[in-house]
Amino acid sequence: MSAIRDWADLLKREVSVLKLACADPRVPRRAKWLAGAAIAYLASPIDLIPDFIPGFGQLDDLVVVPALLWLAIRQIDPALMAQLREEARNAG
Repeated sequence: MSAIRDWADLLKREVSVLKLACADPRVPRRAKWLAGAAIAYLASPIDLIPDFIPGFGQLDDLVVVPALLWLAIRQIDPALMAQLREEARNAG
């Protein structure tokens, strides 16, 4: 259970870093679009697998959103990402 909690904490930290990244002009537009797509997918009532299907309904959210966030992070220069992570750590 702690592995899931650790993963959720990491995802939460990376989302706060991506919020900073979306406001930074040095971040590629593609990364900003991918982060926005993840947020839009979460907010959208349209899913790949409808939520009313027990067990599988939320599974697409648990796969698609982290995948989009991972792709967004991969588009950002590692040195810039490290700087943004430090800014996020100092801010919160």
